[in-house]
Amino acid sequence: MDLSASTLLCPPLEFTDKKENGVISPSDSSCLKKQQPTIPMEFIWVKEGVGHAHEELREPVVDLEGFFQGDEVATQNAAMLIRAACLNHGFFQVINHGVDSHLITVAYDHMEAFFKLPLSKKLRAQRKPGCLWGYSGAHADRFSMKLPWKETLSFGFHDNGPEPVVEDFFKSTLGQEFDQTGLVYQKYCEAMKELSLALMELLAISLGVDRSHYREFFKEGNSIMRCNYYPPCQEPGLAFGTGPHCDPTSLTILHQDQVGGLEVYVNNKWRTVRPRRDALVINLGDTFKTHSQALSNGRYKSCLHRAVVNRYKERRSLVFFVCPREDKVVTPPEDLVCREGTRKYPDFKWSDLLEFTQKYYRADDATLQNFTKWLLSSKPPNHH
Repeated sequence: MDLSASTLLCPPLEFTDKKENGVISPSDSSCLKKQQPTIPMEFIWVKEGVGHAHEELREPVVDLEGFFQGDEVATQNAAMLIRAACLNHGFFQVINHGVDSHLITVAYDHMEAFFKLPLSKKLRAQRKPGCLWGYSGAHADRFSMKLPWKETLSFGFHDNGPEPVVEDFFKSTLGQEFDQTGLVYQKYCEAMKELSLALMELLAISLGVDRSHYREFFKEGNSIMRCNYYPPCQEPGLAFGTGPHCDPTSLTILHQDQVGGLEVYVNNKWRTVRPRRDALVINLGDTFKTHSQALSNGRYKSCLHRAVVNRYKERRSLVFFVCPREDKVVTPPEDLVCREGTRKYPDFKWSDLLEFTQKYYRADDATLQNFTKWLLSSKPPNHH
C-alpha cells in the first residue's frame, strides 16, 4: 500500500509538447496505456533493473472454518499458524473465510468497468489534494519520481452511522449510473469488516491477550478500500506497480487475480505470493506492529512488500486496509507490556501516523522509526 504523500510537487501524467516554465507537463494517466518502446523516466525505479523474485513464499494457509463454527481446537490451531507467520514475516493466507466468492467476482467486474471508462469520466472521481478518496493515475498528484505503474480508486468505509458511506461516495462522485457499483462495494466492505474483526480475535488469541481486545478496538474503525489496476508495462524490469513499502495501516486483506505480482521480502530475499482464487492474503501493517509494537509491543512484524508489473498482462487486486478510528490512541495491551517489560513505541493516535504518511513521508520499510522521531520532536508532551 502506498498511502503516503510527497513534499515535492509533481506533474500529472499525459506527456504533450506543451511546456510550462520550460518543463514538459503531463496532464493525465494515459501514458500508462500507450504502446511506446520505453517508459517515461518518472516511472523508472532502478536503472539497472528491479530484480524479480524467483522463489515462492511458503506462507501458511489458515483454514477459518473451524473458528467460525466455534471449534476451539481448530481455533487454537489457526491462532498458532497466524502466530508463526506474524513472528516471521507478517504474511499469511486464509481460506473458508466467509466472503462470498460471487461477491468477489462481481467486485472485479465493476472494477474492470470503471478502469475501462474514458479518462474524462474517471476524472469525475479524481482524488483532490489532501484527500485519500478518489481516482488516481500513478499517484502523480503526490509524487514526482518513482511513480507506480498503476491506476487506483480508493474510498473510505465505516459503519458507525446509518448512512451507507460507500454507496454515497459513488453517487456523489460518479452519479446515479454507479448506484449498483456503490452497492457492490458497500457489501464487499461490510464483508471485509466482518472478516477483519474475526482476524483481530485470532490475533489476540495468538498473542495470549484477552480475545476481545483487538475486536473492541477496531469495531468502530474507519477503513480504506482500494481497487488497483496495473496495465501491461513494456519495460517491467524498470518499473513497479507498487514500490517496496510496509503498510502504515493495521491489517491488509487482499484478493489478487491470477496474474500474480505480489512479492514479499523475507530472509533477505524477495519471494512471490502465489495467487489462490479461494484465498485472501493477509498482512500486518505498521499500526498493528506498533499496536503489537504498540498493539503487540513489537512481537509481530509488518513485512516489506511490493507489486511487480507484467509485460503482456494487466493485473488487478482488491485491497481492504483495516484502520482504527482516527482519534483512537494506539497502545499495547497492558498485560502484554507487563510480560514484555519494556515499551518499544510511544502511544500515538492513528490520525498522527496518517498525517505523517500523507504530508511528510512516503511509506517504506523505515516508516515507523521515522514516524517515532517525528512524533517525539513535533508533538508536545501528553498531546493525547
